[in-house]
Amino acid sequence: MAIVKYGIVGIGMMGREHLINLHHLRDQSLSVVCIADPHPPSQLLAIELARSFGWELKVFSGHQELLKSEMCDVIVVSSPNMTHHQILMDIISYPKPHHVLVEKPLCTTVADCKQVLEAAKKRLDMVVQVGLEYRYMPPVAKLIEKVNGRDFGNIKMVAIREHRFPFLVKVNNWNRFNVNTGGTLVEKCCHFFDLMRLFAGANPVSVMASGGMDVNHKDEVYDGKVPDIIDNAYVIIEFDNGCRGMLDLCMFAEGSKNEQEISVTGDIGKGEALVPEGIVRFGSRAEGRDHVQTIKAEDERIKYEGLHHGSSYLEHLTFLSAIRGEGRADVDLEDGLMAVAMGVAAQLSIEQRRYVTIDEVLSLE
Repeated sequence: MAIVKYGIVGIGMMGREHLINLHHLRDQSLSVVCIADPHPPSQLLAIELARSFGWELKVFSGHQELLKSEMCDVIVVSSPNMTHHQILMDIISYPKPHHVLVEKPLCTTVADCKQVLEAAKKRLDMVVQVGLEYRYMPPVAKLIEKVNGRDFGNIKMVAIREHRFPFLVKVNNWNRFNVNTGGTLVEKCCHFFDLMRLFAGANPVSVMASGGMDVNHKDEVYDGKVPDIIDNAYVIIEFDNGCRGMLDLCMFAEGSKNEQEISVTGDIGKGEALVPEGIVRFGSRAEGRDHVQTIKAEDERIKYEGLHHGSSYLEHLTFLSAIRGEGRADVDLEDGLMAVAMGVAAQLSIEQRRYVTIDEVLSLE
């Protein structure tokens, strides 16, 4: 089997996380051969990490140089959110095809997502997948399996609670500002909007949200600017099949046992996934509370848990299958666009204190 050669654009925290995951997948005939990042400290950390795996990396300061080297078959884009659009457009327009795994969010604006999607339609020689890897977390995957198997009947309500710690510190504090991230509900919550759409089996119609920046980052100043990212929100989404989704986000909730609690309720039953406990609970209306089952969800394929409970490992495994011609992108550009559109609508609803339709957001230029 031919060795698949990977390059990573953006080798900060998530870039190095991808590097480690790919190391644990080396029995799949792959290697990381090059990286691109303008930040020397990040370059050095990646070089040291790769050497500990027996990989020597060619280092570039930017993605253009990496592209022109034509060293790799696959590019993982894990640079800051606001850089995704230009990097993706350059990769897609480059004559030599490169398969792409782009970290979430796809881009920071709907218009940029749409432009990438349209450009990629012309490249049938490339697989482009979006890094919405929460789908692969074992308890979430088990819930998806049960929803698809119609264990709960027609899904009517999806409630997702994320109660966690504040945003981590990133290079040059880029993630402290909406202009760079797309806003908290795009940056962080595109994962949950993607899951809601998946569970609902439908597309969103309208969004109503309330949120604010009430605790975190208020005493931080960078280049004379105070951060503007919200740290808590409630978001309600209506889908075109009548299903409703709700997100309860709090980023100053370190005292939580589980970071994510996902509840999916249909007309005949209900299921819950708890992360990081890895617990899935499910029951039917007919059998009631006394017959609710609890299982520990695990996936024996996972060789590295990493930052996201093994989901990044499984993401790379399925992406590798797609690029070897055994399937298509599990999470495609349409999925990436819709997750961003839902986040943008929620941000707009909070800013303007009103109901926002998805059609309105999808028409934004």
